[in-house]
Amino acid sequence: MSYRDKILTLDEAIDDREGLEALGRTLVMTNGCFDLLHPGHLRYLDEARSLGDYLLVAINDDASVKRLKGPLRPIRPLKDRIEMLAALQMVSAVVSFTEDTPLRIIELIKPNILVKGGDFSVEDIVGGPETIARGGQVRSLKFAKGYSTTSLIAKIQSLANLKFIRHGQSQS
Repeated sequence: MSYRDKILTLDEAIDDREGLEALGRTLVMTNGCFDLLHPGHLRYLDEARSLGDYLLVAINDDASVKRLKGPLRPIRPLKDRIEMLAALQMVSAVVSFTEDTPLRIIELIKPNILVKGGDFSVEDIVGGPETIARGGQVRSLKFAKGYSTTSLIAKIQSLANLKFIRHGQSQS
């Protein structure tokens, strides 16, 4: 199977969930922007996958990332971000969403386990109360210290500014 086969529409993701449910399998779901993949993401996704049989990643579309992160984001367009995630072995499927929060897609998918990174407390995870009310679980996974897309972007900007200054040009 090609990684491209793991890129689903919302209807296909719902069909997969129904199939998994019929087989008694566990669907784990997470979400995020995944603008620049880094080792923290990989560790987090690997841990998420270890909790069940199927890991569905819901990813913010470009307009949603821009509203959440500012006018200079995303760095990579949705097509690139979604392909990178789909190519990862631990990811079963990827679906995009347009809203600022994943609440609607969580309510439609009805994951058995909803997870976010350790920088979120269980009480603050969008869709958590709805998942728990249906009998599902909500988990905040380990946070990999030293990895952050925002800090990675800041470091790149800092290096670019340093190179600009070294070549005898002023920033003013």
